[in-house]
Amino acid sequence: MEIDEKNIRNAVEECLKEKGKRKFRQSVELIINFKGIDFTKAENRLNLDVTLPKGMGGKENKVVVIGEETTTHDAKKLGADVVVKINEVEAFGKDIKALKKMAKDHVFLAEPKAMGIAAKNLAKVLGPRGKIPSPLVGDLKQAIEKARKTIKLQTKGKYLPTVQCFVGTEDMSPEDLTENIQEVFERIKTKVASGNIKSAFVKLTMGKPVRIAG
Repeated sequence: MEIDEKNIRNAVEECLKEKGKRKFRQSVELIINFKGIDFTKAENRLNLDVTLPKGMGGKENKVVVIGEETTTHDAKKLGADVVVKINEVEAFGKDIKALKKMAKDHVFLAEPKAMGIAAKNLAKVLGPRGKIPSPLVGDLKQAIEKARKTIKLQTKGKYLPTVQCFVGTEDMSPEDLTENIQEVFERIKTKVASGNIKSAFVKLTMGKPVRIAG
């Protein structure tokens, strides 16, 4: 199924008619249902990082940088929310309660030389939550900025043929939300053929799903 930009835009505008009716800023969520794919098979499951081109509407991720002292020093100056030196990773991983809480809204980046010790000490908590540290390569500033607006698109639970993900907030314009949704579909197409998309909906946190297609 090809997803038309006009259909996305119309669905987003309909969805946003419910904005402002809650005492908190609602998220805009995309729901995609699939057909003809067996997600119980590991090779078929989705586990994609999607960088939203128009950002996250005030709900950007917080960023943890793990690395050598020079890297963490620079990362802190560039706005990283938490920095962890390589020799601090073991102690950092022992505070299970804090790590679980952090995993809810933080993205983890680790220098290549820190990946091993990060996996050893953090994977037990971060792995099941889809938050295993990503390799920190290239320009540090760009990596931090990209991590702030990157979401995880992942099949979960009993591997039902559906995924649901955050694509922005009700404060964003229909144009920006449409562009973010288009990017999600483009990333999905790298893993799943268009013909395997059965239907798609967009909704506010407390709103009813509005059909995009299918």
